[in-house]
Amino acid sequence: MAKQKGVKEICANRKAFHEYFVLERFEAGIELAGTEVKSVRGGNVNLKDSFCTVKDGELFLRGMHISPYEHGNIFNKDPVRPRRLLMHKREILKLNARVMQDGVALIPLSLYFKDSRVKVELGLCKGKKQHDKRDSEADRQARRDIDRAMKERTYE
Repeated sequence: MAKQKGVKEICANRKAFHEYFVLERFEAGIELAGTEVKSVRGGNVNLKDSFCTVKDGELFLRGMHISPYEHGNIFNKDPVRPRRLLMHKREILKLNARVMQDGVALIPLSLYFKDSRVKVELGLCKGKKQHDKRDSEADRQARRDIDRAMKERTYE
């Protein structure tokens, strides 16, 4: 069987972009069981309330929900178990130092396939205040109105 090429997004954490400013982005591999991979291929994943922690020099993704594979039996794992992320040790230590020092959080932004491997895009994020959320919503609405006006103008 030929390996798949390219990048295919499985799911995105849209709530993260509403709640946080994304300062930097990182890519990490994820350690999954066989039935979890099959469930991920079906798109049964939710990143909504997930976050990352560092424990004993290892990076863990907590709160990500992968629905149990319907054709699996005793091999299905707990849907919200902590999953280990795969990054180089020095990258993990650098991220941990930033999280401890700056008051930022490490939040998963998206889950995707990259050449048949499951990858997680992590964001080093700083929390938004309520007025920041209102400003970003107003900017998004203004851009939408401008695009709508330009589209109507091109048809005339």
